[in-house]
Amino acid sequence: MKTLFFSSAFLWLTLSSFAQNFQGIAYYSSQTSMKNFNFTSDDMTPDVKEKMMESMKKAFEKNYVLSFNTVESIYSEEEKLAAPKPSSNGVTVSFSGGADSKYYKNFKTKQYITDLDIFGKEFLVVDSLPKFNWVMTGDEKKIGNYTCIKALIIIPVTEEDLKEYEEYKKKAESGKTTFFTPSEPKERIIEAWYTIEIPVSNGPDKYWGLPGLILELHEGETTFLCSKIVLNPQEKIEIKVPKNGKKVTQKEFDDIQEKKLNSMKNEDGVIEIKM
Repeated sequence: MKTLFFSSAFLWLTLSSFAQNFQGIAYYSSQTSMKNFNFTSDDMTPDVKEKMMESMKKAFEKNYVLSFNTVESIYSEEEKLAAPKPSSNGVTVSFSGGADSKYYKNFKTKQYITDLDIFGKEFLVVDSLPKFNWVMTGDEKKIGNYTCIKALIIIPVTEEDLKEYEEYKKKAESGKTTFFTPSEPKERIIEAWYTIEIPVSNGPDKYWGLPGLILELHEGETTFLCSKIVLNPQEKIEIKVPKNGKKVTQKEFDDIQEKKLNSMKNEDGVIEIKM
C-alpha cells in the first residue's frame, strides 16, 4: 500500500509539474472564399471588379501565431516583410487596425484583452472570455499526426440580421445603389477540429473551451488551418499582455465603431468607397 501511495503521489507531482511548464507555439494560416461575395456598383467595370475581388482575397490571406501555456496565450498576425507597392493602375484593398492587433486570453481570470483601433485611434478592449456552446459530433479525422475531433457552434439568425437584410431589399427595390450585396441571413455554423493530444483549451482568435487545441476552424467563408506546432521549446515563451489604448469593454468599442461607420454613410445609408 505504501508503494502504491508513493507511486500515485509521484505521478500526481509529475503531471502537476508538466501542466505548470507546458507551453507551445501554433502557427495558423487563414483563407477566405469570395464565392458568395459580390460588389454592386454602376460605375465599376468588370475588369476593376475582378481586380478588386482578387485584391480582397489576398488581403484576407494571413498567417497567425498562437503562443500559449496552460494559463494564458497571445494570438497575433505573424510579422512579415512589407509587400512592394502596386503600380498606379493597380487596385489595392487594405484593412487598418488588424495587422498589429493582439488577442490575449487568461484562463485564470476568464478575461481577454485585445488592442484595436478605429481610423488611427487606439483602444484596449478588456472583457470576459466569450462562452461558446460547443456541440460534439463524434466525427474524427487526422490533421498531420494528430487525431482530431469535430465540434460545432450553431448561431441562429437574429432579428437585427433580418432587419438589415429587409432594409437592403427596400433600397434595392427603390433603385438605390449599394456597394456590397448582402446574402439572405441564414443560421451560421462554426466548425472546429481539436485534438486532446495537445491538452490546452485554446485555438485561433477568440475561440477556446474545448478539451484540446483547435487545429482547424471554419468561420463562415474563412478557414483557419494550423500548419506547424512547436511544443515545449528550449527558450521559455514570453507572453506580453497588450497595454496600449483607451480601456473599454467590447460593447463600448462596438458602439464607438458603429457610430463612426454611420458617420461615413451617404444620404442613402451607404458607406462610399472612392477609387
